[in-house]
Amino acid sequence: MKQNTSLKDAVQYAVIGDLVGSRAQASRGKAQQHLIAALDLVNQRIPALQALEPTIGDELQGVYADLHGALYATALVRLALPEDMDCRFGIGEGEVEIVGSSAYGLTQDGQAWWSAREAIDDAKAKGRQFPGLRTRIVREGSDKGDLVNAYLLCRDTIVSEFDGRQRRIALGVLDGKKLAQIAADEGISTSAVSQRHRSGVNVLVESIAEVPR
Repeated sequence: MKQNTSLKDAVQYAVIGDLVGSRAQASRGKAQQHLIAALDLVNQRIPALQALEPTIGDELQGVYADLHGALYATALVRLALPEDMDCRFGIGEGEVEIVGSSAYGLTQDGQAWWSAREAIDDAKAKGRQFPGLRTRIVREGSDKGDLVNAYLLCRDTIVSEFDGRQRRIALGVLDGKKLAQIAADEGISTSAVSQRHRSGVNVLVESIAEVPR
């Protein structure tokens, strides 16, 4: 029997992502393995109403109860990927509606998904002008501008400048590791970690902490 379960009374945050430049990867299979590993890391750290998972092709989806979770997850996926991989995201605010089921799971609809699709298309379009941009959000009234998108432009530009080591350092700091432990993990001096920490990692970590829960 067709289901018609609605969650229209609950504002949620749908996330749609896709791999950037995946066709340039030497091995699409290995790239998919790296993506799944990154999503597993994020799902272990950030509570979700619907955990991030690959869907069709190079896309992935997930749903969060609040804006902080959606923003944190999109940053964490990028940090967890290898240096030669990246991901683009669209975040949509609104209701998520379960309209049926199939062999692949529940069939979903709703404003949050429509907005997330619009947001990822917008991220791709604006990325031509701002190459470091990877994430956009669409929610009611955001056609007139959204401070979250201003934040995302700055945040994404910082992360896009990171090399693989800076990504790992940022992950370590977000996990609560001391700089000395991160230095030991990386096989470099604590001062070298501290220098990279000051080169954007500390700004990223603080910006994540400042987003209201």
